This record gives sequence, C-alpha cells and structure tokens, in this order.
Amino acid sequence: MNSLQDALRIFVAAADAKNFRDAATRLGLSPQAVTRAIRRLEDHFGETLFLRTTRQTRITEFGTAKAAEAAATLSQLDEVLRPAEKRAAAAMAGRVRITAPRALGRLLVLPILTRLAVEHPGIAIDIRLSDELSDAVDEQIDIGVRMGVLSHARYVMRRVGKVAFGVHASPALIERVGLPASVDALHALPTSALINRNTNRPWHWFFSRERTLLPQQPAFFTDDPAAECEAALAGIAFAQLPDYLARTHVRAGRLVEVLEKDAPPPWDVMVYRPQRGPVPARVRRVFDALVAGLKDDGQDGS
Repeated sequence: MNSLQDALRIFVAAADAKNFRDAATRLGLSPQAVTRAIRRLEDHFGETLFLRTTRQTRITEFGTAKAAEAAATLSQLDEVLRPAEKRAAAAMAGRVRITAPRALGRLLVLPILTRLAVEHPGIAIDIRLSDELSDAVDEQIDIGVRMGVLSHARYVMRRVGKVAFGVHASPALIERVGLPASVDALHALPTSALINRNTNRPWHWFFSRERTLLPQQPAFFTDDPAAECEAALAGIAFAQLPDYLARTHVRAGRLVEVLEKDAPPPWDVMVYRPQRGPVPARVRRVFDALVAGLKDDGQDGS
C-alpha cells in the first residue's frame, strides 16, 4: 500500500463487501492488508470506520458517509486520469435516437447508420421511421431527417439536398389506358392514394404553380410510400413518387415519368438537432455522418 489513495480504494471495497476477507478476495490482497489500510485511515480521520468483533464487522455511521464521499472522489479522479483514447471511447458510447420518413429512412438513412454502428460499436442506434413529424422533445429525439419545410428557431438544421416528385406509371399501364394529357386528366385514370395516418385521408398531389390534386378514382390505397411504388411497378395505378423511390426503376425502364412539365418544385431534405449548444460527442458524430452521407447519396437532385 503506497498512499492514502490506495487505502481509500481498499476502504470503499470493504464498505461494499460482507467482511474484510471478502474485500481482500475481490482486491487480490490478504485480509491483513485490508485491515492495515482501514487502520491507517482511522488514524488519519481520527474516527472509527468499522466496529469489529470476533463474529462480525459492521461499518459505522461515519464510515458509511465517508465511504460514499470517497467513492465519488475516486470516480472523479479516475475520470481525470483516464487515458485520452479511453475518454474518447466513453464519449462515443450510448444511445442515439433518430427519426426519419419511412421510405427515405430505409433506403438512405439506415445504410449510413449501420455503417456508423460498425465503426463505433459503443453507439446504440435507435431509429424510428414515421412519415408524421415527431415531437422531438416529447419523444426524446436526438436527430431528425425530414423533407419539406421545417421551421423551428431552436433547431440546428442542415439542408443536405432536395427530393423531386413526379407522376409515374408502368409501360404496361400506359399502353393500356394511355398518357394523361393534363393534370386534370388524372381524375379519369387509375391512381394511387397515399394515406395520411394522422387524418386517415389521402394526401393531395402537388404540381407546379402551387396546384394540388386529390385523385377521384384511386385504384390502390396505402399508407406506405414503398408499397405505393410497388403498385405503380405492378401496373395498378399512376403514382406520385419521390425520386429516391422511382429513380432506379425509371433508369431500368420499369417506370415512366409523365407530366414532367407540371412537376412541383423539389422539396428540401433537412437533418436537424432539437438542441443548440453542447451535445454529446456520439450525437454530434451521428449528425455529421448523416449530413455527409445524405449529400453523398445525391439528394441535391443530381
């Protein structure tokens, strides 16, 4: 035993053990070494830390208070003396909760997060996919990814790109029912209806010059954008789809975009944090990875 600090560590272990012999076994010391450490501290404090008889060892009221104080002090000291690489690893440990739209989250956000989880195994990824805007405070969201307008003065926001929307159909459906000559002509054609879970009603379709349309004769209803895309691929209906869902199928000839001149302005894609100021290192790392990764995924419309 080289110092009072060593004696304090032995004391804290003894306070948490059944007896001095149990503490000695945990620490890899002899019972005599534990006894000497306790006596040294009792001489230092001028107080009895343990009441000892031939049958039992019981910590005193003073000892209980001093053990709690010593444990907290030693924990702080360990943190101060912890090597830089261990402090960095600890900073990258813990849960990070992310919210994102379902289809965009599965296709673009989740691959970024899985790569990050492999790089930082201490980070516990918690992703919640929903097309409804979450209350970041009530749901304890650390980071969000959203499309469209997101206005909140306290949020830290980064625009990482844009998402274009277009009306798409399969070649087979176009051959069967023809091309729509105008936006209003969609009313006479089989269309899809994407259901808003909050209202249980279909979302309007958006077009240039701030026009909107609510299809009158939907042939397919769903609350999932990926399922809506599958319906378009199957030739069931015309569907207004985001480019991250339709792009690959258009390039492969499985879908055709129609009414291109009537397409609405692209929507912004935002990555945001609900809190300004200092944030845990793991949250900042995930935030930065999403900003960089979504830009790399071509969400700028390119």
